[in-house]
Amino acid sequence: MPGPCRTAPENSETPSMLTTIDTSHLARSVLAVPPFALTADFEINREANAKLIRHLEAGGVSTLLYGGNANVHNWPVSKFAEWLDSLEESAAESTWLIPSVGPDWGKLVDEAAILKSRRYPVAMALPMIAPQTPEGVVRGLQDFVDRSGVPLIVYIKTDQYVPAKAMAKLVEQGAVFGIKYAVPRADLTQDSYLRELIDAVGAERIVSGFGEPPALPHLTHFKLAGFTAGCVCIAPHLSMSFLHALKRGDEAEARRRLEVFMPLEALRERHNAIRVLHTAVSLSGVAEMGPILPLLTEADPAVHGDIREAARALLAAEMTARQEAAAA
Repeated sequence: MPGPCRTAPENSETPSMLTTIDTSHLARSVLAVPPFALTADFEINREANAKLIRHLEAGGVSTLLYGGNANVHNWPVSKFAEWLDSLEESAAESTWLIPSVGPDWGKLVDEAAILKSRRYPVAMALPMIAPQTPEGVVRGLQDFVDRSGVPLIVYIKTDQYVPAKAMAKLVEQGAVFGIKYAVPRADLTQDSYLRELIDAVGAERIVSGFGEPPALPHLTHFKLAGFTAGCVCIAPHLSMSFLHALKRGDEAEARRRLEVFMPLEALRERHNAIRVLHTAVSLSGVAEMGPILPLLTEADPAVHGDIREAARALLAAEMTARQEAAAA
């Protein structure tokens, strides 16, 4: 059953994004994880970010999560408010925007104060890879929610990052809204930790966090609510069609629809998923992303030709699929 609605505080007479959500929203759309467009001097490129958002919305995607692909780990807190406000200005009223926070406690504290006065109904806690303990992570997450009043999607990339019993308690307290699950396994259908989390909080609160390919075993075997993806930024209509096939239980159709994503996904796997996606969105022609913040760099120019070919082929397939859907 969907959880209770969360309504964010209002600070404007005309909301420009979705501010009231419940757990059913995790299943209604692919959760796109876009890159973030900057100018040459690392200022916000509002026009390019808005162009990418409109491309996603036109393809049927209604949930945008700004996290790893947006290099949020390296966002300066001094610009956090400005960047959030620029995104809100660009989204449709039916679009759910999810900003990321953390991963360290210092950023959680500073960003909690910023989000407290804004309308974002949920934030995602980035996974911490520096020194930490499960108990310390739980304490830090709860502290953020106490300070901001904003519940969290917890991004899990390592085994037992937050024990299932502790996660259940955080959900019961209203501190945790959902989970983005991306723990690598040799066989994604064999995952005792994921099973523990499902038993603790329900599959309807958990989304697969790896992109389109791992979504197939996660949704067919574990019946997770949905999935996050990067290539959806180029092909939102195709990614949504893949999601719908998974939701129908049509595994054969889902596998067929997955094939179009594999050339670009293979490049992301070989050459760094974040860097390749950032460059691919630019080279596809969807929107110019500009430079990526340190401590990352754009994809190696030596592979730009391969990225351009894969990205433009994916976009061409996307536009053909949209035309066919419109004519049907």
